[in-house]
Amino acid sequence: MNVNPGLSLADRARALVPLIAREADAIERGRKLTAPVVSALIENGLYRALLPQSLGGAEAPPETFMQMLEEIAKADASVAWCLGQCSVCAMTAAYLDHAAAEQIFNSPPGILAWGAIAHEAKAVEGGYRITARWDFASGSHQASWLGAHVRVAGADGTARRNADGSPEIRTILFPATSATMHDVWHAIGLAGTGTDSYSVDDLFIPERFAALRDVPAALREHGPLYKLPTGTVYSLGFAAVSLGVARATLDAAIALARGKHQSLLATAMRDNNAVQGLIGRTEGNLRAARAYLYATAGAAWRDLTATGAFSDAHRNAIRLATTWTIHQATAVVDTAYHMAGATAVFRSNPFERRFRDMHAIAQQLQARDSHYEDVGKAILAS
Repeated sequence: MNVNPGLSLADRARALVPLIAREADAIERGRKLTAPVVSALIENGLYRALLPQSLGGAEAPPETFMQMLEEIAKADASVAWCLGQCSVCAMTAAYLDHAAAEQIFNSPPGILAWGAIAHEAKAVEGGYRITARWDFASGSHQASWLGAHVRVAGADGTARRNADGSPEIRTILFPATSATMHDVWHAIGLAGTGTDSYSVDDLFIPERFAALRDVPAALREHGPLYKLPTGTVYSLGFAAVSLGVARATLDAAIALARGKHQSLLATAMRDNNAVQGLIGRTEGNLRAARAYLYATAGAAWRDLTATGAFSDAHRNAIRLATTWTIHQATAVVDTAYHMAGATAVFRSNPFERRFRDMHAIAQQLQARDSHYEDVGKAILAS
């Protein structure tokens, strides 16, 4: 499905919503994105939102990236989650030799996925060698390349360290065909993300496919986007996904309230003062969360483009805004789900899956309560 390339990324995403909505049940059953959805995302350049322009990517500012994910999430959270994950993975192109980046991202389908930091790669002549297994590889079933974040050991087995004494971490990249996938993602929500595990056995990684991710001195691209830590961009993207899920769930509850008569009551839900008040307060909470998230991201981006620096203050501000937004979005989904009553428990209605998806999002790294402690500590120290 091709959409007018002159449209913004958000408009292209919005145009794909009907297709994604039609495929949502198949995505849930198959526990991975369907071929029509993946093809449409590729054809419309959505996986390339954060890829450098030098490689044909959009190199989009965070707000544009967030809007794109928010629109997709209104149709299906798993699609938005995979798109967000793989889009941020593509930012590693800014640290790679151009020819290596071309091979990864400009050979169809040009999708990279990876999992959590784990294990150690041994430096050998010309590159690295590793046997390991990693978890939480969202979007891996669509990917042509996989990556892993590993600590590096020298030829003598001693851990290599940076100048500040911290362990040297490299992102190693390899064709997906080099890995063995492990079917482990049987989860209550985000079922369609296919967030499985993968392993490699005595795999050699050439030096050109090993990047010092999030190390400013290693950057080969100089646009402001790549001065943002990838963890920060993940947080912004996944908070936007939570907003899209919350918006769709609340809209479904509003549509239901306009026509449903509660059991044993003669009046419609729309005429119930308690329902009216609940919808008003919940709408206000959702709009406030969205405004706060986008305002925080916008302020950080304006300063970054003006000064060329991403400050600790903005890092903490985004961490607070993204965590709080996910928690607020979860509360909105919970309210809409309970408002729908027994209607919400049926898989044929638009509540049950979104409820499960939202609670899966809320269990992820970006929503940890400990982020509030980190931000509070920074506030008290200033």
